Amino acid sequence: MLDPARYHAITFDCYGTLIDWEAGIAAALGRLLSAHRVEVPSDDELLALYAELEPAAQAGEYRPYRDVLAEVTRGVAAEFGLALGPGDEHAIADSIRDWPAFRDTTKALSRLGAYYDLAILSNIDHELFEHTRPRLLAVPAGCEPFDFAAVITAEDTRSYKPAIGHFWHAIQTLGVPGARILHVAQSLYHDVVPAQSMGISTVWVNRRSSADGPGATPEVADTVEPDIEVPDLRALADLLLGR
Repeated sequence: MLDPARYHAITFDCYGTLIDWEAGIAAALGRLLSAHRVEVPSDDELLALYAELEPAAQAGEYRPYRDVLAEVTRGVAAEFGLALGPGDEHAIADSIRDWPAFRDTTKALSRLGAYYDLAILSNIDHELFEHTRPRLLAVPAGCEPFDFAAVITAEDTRSYKPAIGHFWHAIQTLGVPGARILHVAQSLYHDVVPAQSMGISTVWVNRRSSADGPGATPEVADTVEPDIEVPDLRALADLLLGR
C-alpha cells in the first residue's frame, strides 16, 4: 500500500487516463472511413490497428505528434485500400479538440490538487494539448479550481514514452526526487514500465475490463506490476485522501 504522505507531486498521463482517447480515435477513424464509403469495422479493430501503427510512427528521429498521427492515418488508409483526400491525414489530430474528459477526471484532479502538485506527462505537443487544457480545468460547481505545476510533452523531451525523457524532465522541472513523485496512467507500456525504471511509484488506472482487450495501447508482459491498480480517478482520490 502506498503512503500518501510520501509524495509531493502526482504526474498524469493525459490521453487514455484523463481524456477518453479511445472514443476520440475510434470516432475520428470511423468518420474518415465512412466518408469514403468504406465499411467501418468495430471500435476494437480500429483501436488494435492504432496500437500497432502508433509506436512504429513514433520510432526513430523525433517529429511532431501531428506528423505522427498523420502517418498513423496513412497507415489506416493503406490497410483499407483508401485514397486519402486533402486534409484527411489530419483526421485524428484535428479531432483532439473534441475528445472528452472522463466523467471522474476534473473532480478528482480538483481534490488532489488541494494537496499535491499536479503535472501532465504526455506524448503530444503543446499546440494540440491546448485544445484539451480547458476540459481538464473545467471543475464542477462546488469544486476548488486548480492548475498544473507543469505540462511536459514530447515536444519538450524530443522523445515519446516509453522513452524515459518525460520522467527525467518531470524530476528536474518539479524539483523533487523520483521517490516523491507518484505517476498515474492507463498505459502499462507507455508509462508504468518506464516510470518504474526511474524509481517512480506507479498507479495503473485500468478503465477496461479483461474482456475488452488492450484497446489503443500495446500489450506488455504479464510480469509488469504497478504499485496499485484503480478503476478510475475517483477511486485514486479516495485512496490517497482517505475518503
